[in-house]
Amino acid sequence: MNKQTLILFSFIFLSFVQLSGQTKEPSNIVDEVIWIIGDEAILRSDVEEQRLRAQYEGTPIQGDPDCVIPEQIAINKLFLHQAQLDSIEVNETTVMNQVENRLNFFIAQIGSKEKVEEYFNKNMTQLREDLRTVFREQMTIQQMQQKLVGDITSTPAEVRRFYNDLSEDSIPTVPAQTELQIISFAPPVPIEEVNRIKERLRDFTDRINSGSTDFSVLARLYSEDTESAKRGGELGFLGRGELVPEFAAVAFNLTDPKKVSRIVQTEFGYHIIQLIEKRGDRINCRHILLKPRISLDDKNKAILKLDSIADDIRNGKETFEEAVMYFSQDKNSAMNAGLMLNEKTGTSKFEYQDLPQEVAKVVYNMNVGEISKPFSMIDPKTNKEVVALVKVKSKTPNHKANLTDDYQMLKNYYEGKKKEEFIKNWIVKKQEETYISIDPAWQNCNFEYPGWIKK
Repeated sequence: MNKQTLILFSFIFLSFVQLSGQTKEPSNIVDEVIWIIGDEAILRSDVEEQRLRAQYEGTPIQGDPDCVIPEQIAINKLFLHQAQLDSIEVNETTVMNQVENRLNFFIAQIGSKEKVEEYFNKNMTQLREDLRTVFREQMTIQQMQQKLVGDITSTPAEVRRFYNDLSEDSIPTVPAQTELQIISFAPPVPIEEVNRIKERLRDFTDRINSGSTDFSVLARLYSEDTESAKRGGELGFLGRGELVPEFAAVAFNLTDPKKVSRIVQTEFGYHIIQLIEKRGDRINCRHILLKPRISLDDKNKAILKLDSIADDIRNGKETFEEAVMYFSQDKNSAMNAGLMLNEKTGTSKFEYQDLPQEVAKVVYNMNVGEISKPFSMIDPKTNKEVVALVKVKSKTPNHKANLTDDYQMLKNYYEGKKKEEFIKNWIVKKQEETYISIDPAWQNCNFEYPGWIKK
């Protein structure tokens, strides 16, 4: 059915609904047009699919789904139409990365590909194409919104005026934050432990190649990549840049899905890999990950070494920054005098809940300038055990925002308000300019934007 036929059908259907006074839940109707925005239709099935997706993504719907979801779809269609006029294009590789990540999430949550297909009543190819449309539209909308508000900035005078006009109750509260420097390294793994891991992976390879055991069964039972293990070791379609280089170099050279790769060492441990499918510059493969164990004796030796380093710093024999340069293996902070960076904010300031749990527990009651005792923790990047030493560089208590200490936060807050107001006004203007028709059975709503129903 082409677009013109669909729109004509939509007008006829809505006219019939208006004459018959049909309710929101008609009997014996598989699908129906419930809204028309310009020359685009919103179907009942669109609402049901988004409701299902929100359920499995754990996304709460604030309000009646039969009101909230179609209104959001309608808003999206306004942005998509403008994006088409402005020739907004998105990166298809990024879109497909998002699709595979979401499919992997569904598989992990529901249990298997087969169960996902059964739940959504679609095969993986159909689901992949549906998600491709969803993510392409989401990214297009984001780029369109960014284009609309990209030039919105503020001057220091505007920020001061905004802050001074805020009532006491409206001034945002800044949570307690801290800045930390860290020295961390992984205790050396004995060669005997490395050999044990490799021998076990060779045994897995022999069992797979002989046909006595499936790769996916061994991955579920033994792989220490817990997320992919749930899927029989399957990683989903990924580009070369999404894999660590050592892993990618081997995986992308595999050609026979029946063969198992050589043992691959990465920062995460030791792997064997099996090709599932190549698709352009993307690959889907399985892997089994085993991590060498650090002996208690080696961990205690590393802690004693860090304890000695801490004493030297406290006694003025070396600075914390010098110790970072000589001893730290933390690639994210070693070139930055040990200063930990918060990936969530792009700054060196952390709220305590954003720190690794072991670090937060150690530093919570420490004073500025104090150095901790050595402790062990799981590196959030590699999921490997390391020993660490931290120094508190600064602490800011929970407080009401002020211009002296929190200017950048207030500037961002003010600009965010300006952008939000601009987008709302843009939507209201587009409502006035766009043809809108809603099935009467779907009109009994307290919409965020009342302009959908025209008097």
